[in-house]
Amino acid sequence: MHAWPASEVPALPGQGRDLRIHDTATGGTVSLDPGPVARIYVCGITPYDATHIGHAATYNAFDLVQRVWLDTKRQVQYVQNVTDVDDPLLERAERDGVDWVALAEKETALFREDMTALRMLPPQHYIGAVEAIPGIVPLVERLRDAGAAYELDGDVYFSVEADPNFGKVANLDAATMRTLSAERGGDPDRPGKKNPLDPMLWMAAREGEPSWDGGSLGRGRPGWHIECVAIALDHLGMGFDVQGGGSDLAFPHHEMGASHAQALTGEFPMAKAYVHAGMVALDGEKMSKSKGNLVFVSRLRQDGVDPAAIRLALLAHHYRADWEWTDQVLADAEARLGRWRAAVSRPDGPPAEALVDEIREALSSDLDAPAALVAVDRWAALQQETGGTDAGAPGVVSRAVDALLGVAL
Repeated sequence: MHAWPASEVPALPGQGRDLRIHDTATGGTVSLDPGPVARIYVCGITPYDATHIGHAATYNAFDLVQRVWLDTKRQVQYVQNVTDVDDPLLERAERDGVDWVALAEKETALFREDMTALRMLPPQHYIGAVEAIPGIVPLVERLRDAGAAYELDGDVYFSVEADPNFGKVANLDAATMRTLSAERGGDPDRPGKKNPLDPMLWMAAREGEPSWDGGSLGRGRPGWHIECVAIALDHLGMGFDVQGGGSDLAFPHHEMGASHAQALTGEFPMAKAYVHAGMVALDGEKMSKSKGNLVFVSRLRQDGVDPAAIRLALLAHHYRADWEWTDQVLADAEARLGRWRAAVSRPDGPPAEALVDEIREALSSDLDAPAALVAVDRWAALQQETGGTDAGAPGVVSRAVDALLGVAL
């Protein structure tokens, strides 16, 4: 599977700052020192509908992570998956009377278009669950053969008790985990499981559903969590720098994935930092496909909204915050974009070196994009009020906003 094209990231004078970011597992801020190659895995979409603002906010957060690392002159190894076979996709295809493969391909293509328009840096490895199956099967077999997994009516489940560090990602109590498991794709009430929280690794073939050769597992398809584990271990290995996604992935997805990987390798932790973006609401409820309360990026673009304004609307909220999308949020972003473009269009302006330093400091401090935006606002206001004599300043500001915030002026 191919990713989307990369937009050029301008080089800036000086040196970027190392990233300090909130880690869900420890509950505090950690300083990341990735070495010359930073490694990040971000969980991708299940392509049964178009990209909504909640998706865009999540991928914007991890785009900023990459931009901070690139500014420190590091290389970035970025991996993202596409869950191109899963129950919601099959159910949507059946509802609409379309082929599930065609639906997945259509929505994945639209996702690529949205990511390109929003200037999100693409992953070096963009892997679909279906193409990962040959690597998933032997991992499930290893877990089963090691006693970390068991069969139940032909399905294979992971035993959470096989990982002594289970629970150290989301740090939730058993009752909360059971509730979230039921809400987020698990089956805690299925009879015969050793532990209600045990997640499925391999689903035996069901009549009328797609299935693949599972070797000694029999025909079937992979569970959700093992998909990401197989892809991450193959391309990044254990102990990579950041595991990212929305806050609703902390449990069960990232918790289970960590346990799968740790049981497979005997190493801990799977990722140095588990980083989660907040949820975006509409009309008082979390924006989600299941609720249908969605604002689509593609629809905004079709309506003539500048993608740079959409990106500024996302950047105006701290990535870990839960917030609500409104018409005013977009209007404010469009007005800000207009002010910034007017400011950098003049032939000279106030010196920009201090501004670049402010943006770098804000982003290195747990991706504080709102503080970075305020810093650019101040420079633009000063440009409007008094102007300046530095002929290079508007160009420096334009390149800094592009390189660090992903907004093309």
